[in-house]
Amino acid sequence: MDAIQKSLLEAVADLHEIPTGAYNIRANGQSVGRASSEHVEIVPKEGGKGIDIYIKEGTKNESVHIPVVLSQSGLTEMVYNDFHIGKDCDVTIIAGCGIHNSGDADSKHDGIHTFYLEENAKIKYVEKHYGSGDGNGQRVMNPETVCHLGKNSYMEMETVQIKGVDSTIRKTIADLAEGATLTVTERLMTHGSQIAESQFDVSLDGDDSGAHVVSRSVARDQSKQVFISKINGNAKCNGHTECDAIIVGNANISAIPEITANNSDAALVHEAAIGKIAGEQIIKLMTLGLTQEEAEEEIINGFLK
Repeated sequence: MDAIQKSLLEAVADLHEIPTGAYNIRANGQSVGRASSEHVEIVPKEGGKGIDIYIKEGTKNESVHIPVVLSQSGLTEMVYNDFHIGKDCDVTIIAGCGIHNSGDADSKHDGIHTFYLEENAKIKYVEKHYGSGDGNGQRVMNPETVCHLGKNSYMEMETVQIKGVDSTIRKTIADLAEGATLTVTERLMTHGSQIAESQFDVSLDGDDSGAHVVSRSVARDQSKQVFISKINGNAKCNGHTECDAIIVGNANISAIPEITANNSDAALVHEAAIGKIAGEQIIKLMTLGLTQEEAEEEIINGFLK
C-alpha cells in the first residue's frame, strides 16, 4: 500500500499497521491483505466481490477489521459482505471506507453488509467514511446495512462521516426477534455542496425487542441533508428515533421521522430538532478569548462527539 492508502486506512479504521486477529483490507478493488483467526473465518466470495465472515459460537473479546480504501480516480465498485455471528458471541467489527480522488472522474464505493446474529450474540459495529483529494471528480459512497437480530441478541452500530464525501445515501434495514436490541448512533457533517441522505427502516417483530436510533448532524455552506427514520412496532416493544441537527450558512436539512404501531403494547417515540448555534453559546466562548469562528468550531466539535 502507498502513503495515500495508508493515510486513508488510518482515518477510517485507526490502523497504523496490519492488525492482529482476523482482517480483510481492500484497496482499489482488490484484497491486499486477509487473515482468519482461531475463532473467525473470512472466506472470499466468487469473483472477488465481497467476503463471508463466520464468527464461531461463544467467541469473546475479539475484533475484525474490514476497511476499504480507494485512491484511483474513476474507480467504481460494489461489494457484498455477509457476517454470520454465532450464539453467545461478544465481538467488535470495524469497517469503513476512505476515498482519495485527485482526478476529474468520479470515484464510487457501494457496499451491502448483511448481519445474521444468532441467539444471545452481541456485536459492536463501527463504520467510518472519509474523503480527501483536490480533484474535480466526486467521492461517492452508498453503504447499506441489513441486520437480522435473533432472540436476545444485541447490536450497537456507530456510523461516522465528518469530511470529504460529496454524495452518500446510507441505508440501514433491521428486523428484531424476541428480546433483541438495536442501538444506532450516527454522526454526520457536510459542507460545500455535498449531499447526504440517511435512511433507517427498523421492524420490531418480537416481544420485548427495542431500538434506539439517534442522528447528530451538522450541515454547512450549501450542503443538503435528509434524515428518514421509520420504526415499525409489530409486537410488545420499545422504539425511539431522534434527529438533532445544526444548520450553518445556507445549508438545508430535512428530518422525516415515522413511527407505526401495529400492536397495542408497542411504545414508540420520535423526536426531531433543527436549528442554528445559539448566540449566547458563541458569546460565552468569545469572552474566554476565542474568535467567533473558533467558538463555532468548538461548539460543533463538542456536538458531534
